[in-house]
Amino acid sequence: MSESENSTSAYAEFVKPQLQYNEDGWGPCEKIDFRDMPYQPFSKSDRLGKISDWTGTATVDKKFPNKYASQFGTGSQYAYYHDEDETTFHLVDTARVQKLPYQRGRFRGNMRNLRYPFRGRGGRGGGQGGLQSLGKSVKMRDQRRGTTGRKWGVRGPPPKIRDASVTVRPDWLTIEEMDFPRLAKLSLPGVKEGEDIMCCGTLEYYDKSYDRINVKSEKPLQRVDRIFHTVTTTDDPIIRSLSKSVGNVYATDSILATIMCCTRSNYSWDIVIDKIQDKLFMDKRDNTEFDLLTVNETSVEPPQDDGNSLNSPRNLAIEATFINHNFSQQVLKSGPTENKFKFPEPNPFIGDEEEGEVASVAYRYRKWDLHNGVVLVARCEHDAVVNMPSGDHQFLTVKALNEWDSKLANGVEWRQKLDTQRGGVLANELRNNACKLAKWTVQALLGGSDQIKFGYVSRAHVKDSSRHVILGTQQFRPNEFATQINLSMDNAWGILRCIIDLLMKQKDGKYLIMKDPNKPMIRLYDIPENTFETDGSEESGDEGETFQPLYTYSGGDGNKKN
Repeated sequence: MSESENSTSAYAEFVKPQLQYNEDGWGPCEKIDFRDMPYQPFSKSDRLGKISDWTGTATVDKKFPNKYASQFGTGSQYAYYHDEDETTFHLVDTARVQKLPYQRGRFRGNMRNLRYPFRGRGGRGGGQGGLQSLGKSVKMRDQRRGTTGRKWGVRGPPPKIRDASVTVRPDWLTIEEMDFPRLAKLSLPGVKEGEDIMCCGTLEYYDKSYDRINVKSEKPLQRVDRIFHTVTTTDDPIIRSLSKSVGNVYATDSILATIMCCTRSNYSWDIVIDKIQDKLFMDKRDNTEFDLLTVNETSVEPPQDDGNSLNSPRNLAIEATFINHNFSQQVLKSGPTENKFKFPEPNPFIGDEEEGEVASVAYRYRKWDLHNGVVLVARCEHDAVVNMPSGDHQFLTVKALNEWDSKLANGVEWRQKLDTQRGGVLANELRNNACKLAKWTVQALLGGSDQIKFGYVSRAHVKDSSRHVILGTQQFRPNEFATQINLSMDNAWGILRCIIDLLMKQKDGKYLIMKDPNKPMIRLYDIPENTFETDGSEESGDEGETFQPLYTYSGGDGNKKN
């Protein structure tokens, strides 16, 4: 091979590429094969529109001016920005963050750290300091209790699964499930005031000196050793006699209030109904916690069950019931029998062998016409009586609200706010104890009480649940208070009538209404006739922990001694 031929073969041959020209539009005419073309990678943050930038000049980004600068040089439309994918990810949220009024720049610089008190018209710094200290204390409390995430929905423990008030057995038949939104829409207007059938018992007069108690002149709560009767419907001898001639539905005011206010309840409860020849008898079960008062049941953060803790739900319920019974008797004028108000008939639950003093209580047996042949007969109660200047008597329902730990209860401290902001204290109680207050109001309305008297009772020391003090009292007319707490009696009667109609359609037998422990609904069960008629040990074994009552029982008729 000659030298000229050898030098020619050392160079690669240049092949002119074929150019495509589209005469009808923009872009290539045929499919292009990219297999032999160089590839330049890009990140998710790159703008895909760069491929159509024929000038090769990248759009200026004020935040990252060199974002599209190539690592191999400048001026290339294939340049990309080296960065981690996640660091360039941003939420598309252009909404402005709304600041609270006291964060909008009114107080800047060193003013935020001032801690002097309010001083007339120039006390702005004191207000800001108070807000900041309040915010810090709330934050520290939430961090200590681990509730910060729960409050804002970020993190927090799952909601506690509550236990049912009674174990549902396999042989129980579910008849109906009624959810609270549906029950809240029911209404039965036109139910007239109850008509008295019989009045029994003896009442003591209310001591008006307790209306003058305030935080500075508090009174210790005394332990009153009196007997309280909590007899269920079918154990009441008067209801037994009335069932032969009057009405076809029978209950007590506490049972009716529980049903009527069921849409406000969170804890589980149950009521047993016997249907006998088109008549309904509503009863509570023996040796249950039905008569215990709940504490902070409707609070955003209700008490947690810590076993034997001082502030467990059950121990708080026992404490609240203890306070109510003692307060209702302490505020009365004790004296000889002739200084008491007596109804025509004596207390039907005082036996010949009764030992000890019986609490001041009067029973009103009343009936209501619920239309369409349904006549309700119920036993209602009064706690006290008061003389009016006109010489008339007014009957009272006396109840006690109790403070246990304002920090744990997410409330306000009564000793600081009760005298100056009683409305705020009551509003906080309405949030935390909506169900309990509604039931008390319904009981006062059913019984025809002229006034409902609330006492504010607090622990003498936050760590001691055995000693309490009375900090004040407040009274309302039941109708006005019902309007205040948005309690509709038309809806309450509608819920009761709905349940009565369901039961009237069933065959004779035994039934049970139970509030679901974890869902806003009540369930109606058809249960065997012999349910709950076994001995106490066997029944408690079915339902879990044996109930240890707050009171000692004296006899089998449901009598309780404090």
